[in-house]
This record gives sequence, structure tokens and C-alpha cells, in this order.
Amino acid sequence: MIKILGIILAVGGALSLVVGVLGIFGSMSLGISPWALAILGLIFFISGISLLKYRKDTDVIEAENNH
Repeated sequence: MIKILGIILAVGGALSLVVGVLGIFGSMSLGISPWALAILGLIFFISGISLLKYRKDTDVIEAENNH
């Protein structure tokens, strides 16, 4: 479950970071501030990567405890 959440956060953060940077440099017009989108994308991307890197999945931990 944690890995799925990490993948969703990393992919969503990467997409919003790319769209935000494109909005900052003017090649894409957005309905919201591109700076806010880029900052939130960076935060979500970093938190998703850290979830994937440092956390074990809860299913794996439960399987190890049962043996």
C-alpha cells in the first residue's frame, strides 16, 4: 500500500512539476499560478520518492512476521 501511494505521489508530482516549469517559462498558459504548481509538484515528487526509497511495504512486513 505504501509503495502504491509513493508511486502515485512521485508520478503526480513529476507531472505537476513539468507543467509548472513550462508555465513559468511561458510555453503553457494555466488557470493557476505556475509557481505554486511547480512548488507543490516538487514537494509531492520528493515525498513520493522518499516513500519508495525508505519505507517497506506493510504486506512484506506482515509476511516476514508470520514465518
